[in-house]
Amino acid sequence: MKRAKPQATKLTIRFTAKLCRPKPNEKTASWTVTLPNNASAKLPSRGTIIVEGTIDAFPFRAALEPDGKGSHSLSVNKTMRDEIHAETLDKVTVEIARAGDEPEIRVPADLRKALAASPDARAGWGDITPMARRDWVFSITSAKQPETRRRRIAKACDMLACGKRRLCCFPGIRWLMEKNAKSCGMWLPLPVSQNRPSPKSPQ
Repeated sequence: MKRAKPQATKLTIRFTAKLCRPKPNEKTASWTVTLPNNASAKLPSRGTIIVEGTIDAFPFRAALEPDGKGSHSLSVNKTMRDEIHAETLDKVTVEIARAGDEPEIRVPADLRKALAASPDARAGWGDITPMARRDWVFSITSAKQPETRRRRIAKACDMLACGKRRLCCFPGIRWLMEKNAKSCGMWLPLPVSQNRPSPKSPQ
């Protein structure tokens, strides 16, 4: 009887790095973030790598390019800059995983508490995909005011308890939408993990 191969551990890379602006005379140059060596070492050293994750909590999907100096460079486009108010920043915090991976996102304490108080919502949470759980968490953590955050948590629990598996619209959803799509139902065909773990309930 063949022994089953262990599933590969999904790798999430977190780092803080300088946000590099183009020089005044470089009108066509991009804003970039260069990965620290210890972060870059966890990725293939050749070729373009598609990643998805967050930059200062704003979700994105983009390509990392080798910078020719042993590291990788991330272009920060206008949408990303506007959402994180890049003009005021010197450094940014980035969290990425290679596209196709679906790392489990950390569930905020207030959301964990609300799910624990609602068995139906907790069951719904455990039955959705890691990607869907990330959508719900991003929706909640993007709230600017505590009261807005509380309302979103209550609404999320109600929707999950009623069988709602996925959000339609929330701040940051466009990272998953096709360019120029007019409907929130138009999703990018993200790669499907071959070793997707079974759904997990929050700890």
